[in-house]
Amino acid sequence: MRTAEVQRQTKETNIHIKLELDGEGRADISTGIGFLDHMLTTFAKHSSFDLYVKAEGDLYVDQHHTVEDIAICLGTAIEKALDDKKGIKRFGFALVPMDEALVLAVIDVSGRGGFWKDFSLKKSHLGQFETETVEEFFRQLAHNARITLHLQLLSGDNLHHIIEASFKAFALALKEAVKIEREDIPSTKGVI
Repeated sequence: MRTAEVQRQTKETNIHIKLELDGEGRADISTGIGFLDHMLTTFAKHSSFDLYVKAEGDLYVDQHHTVEDIAICLGTAIEKALDDKKGIKRFGFALVPMDEALVLAVIDVSGRGGFWKDFSLKKSHLGQFETETVEEFFRQLAHNARITLHLQLLSGDNLHHIIEASFKAFALALKEAVKIEREDIPSTKGVI
């Protein structure tokens, strides 16, 4: 079973995450940030991972600490659930349209965390959601999951569509990258 459970408690947040990579896309999400709940539910659905997230944070300050710590925990859970990465495909990509928005996600489960993006979000808020946290979410997740992640916006104007297409593309690319399709560790080094 490729599962992991991560808890993180700081003076700013209290995060509890359970993840099953070989799941059915079930989600039980409660972060205190409605749009983030929607994005994490979307991520679970399209990755087919089962995901449980309970988060409490200092939302009276802003959303940054909560979003960042959820990403740290989710990235850590992904890395733990993959264990030695034996048998995984390693690489994955997805191109996702959402109306006028088109986003490309490319992943290498490389053992080296890094995030590169080719887009900027033009507004600071989408409803109550602080859009600058999207970049921080993906950066912290990639770093803690020890994956290489590229996100590229190929077209799009609607902020909701761009962000949601990004989460969907990430989910599909990661689902492909962690799929079991071989017997060995996919690296000439013998380790990832």
